[in-house]
Amino acid sequence: MKKLFTTLFCLTTLQGFAQFGVSYHQSNMPFVGFNYEIADRFMPELRFGMDTHAHDMSVEAVATYQFLDKEEVEVYAGLGGRANRHAGLVAPIGIHVFPFPSRNFGFHIEVAPIFTEHDDAIVRGSWGIRYRFKKR
Repeated sequence: MKKLFTTLFCLTTLQGFAQFGVSYHQSNMPFVGFNYEIADRFMPELRFGMDTHAHDMSVEAVATYQFLDKEEVEVYAGLGGRANRHAGLVAPIGIHVFPFPSRNFGFHIEVAPIFTEHDDAIVRGSWGIRYRFKKR
């Protein structure tokens, strides 16, 4: 729990250097994410599982890097950890598409292998929407 609070504290202190965003991922394991985009490339994100009881909610912390940053498309990959349900290592790879000129609202597709503590591997595919509170 201390690590989670430390991470949240560090993310909130970066507010002057970063842009806040929210996302929703639809899949068989849906989740909502809160992120900061730092220097238009690095994006740490805290994700919370949806469609579950509060005591069974999964928490995921990932850090992604956008290695392709075009005007309308961003491609990213990252690494993170997952707690509670299907706890383990997460390696998301995805695409953001911003069809509108402001680049605040967009869509994304992501594939994330989850390597659990029990030597099981799950591949989660998701799609969804993303909103950045960013002025371009």
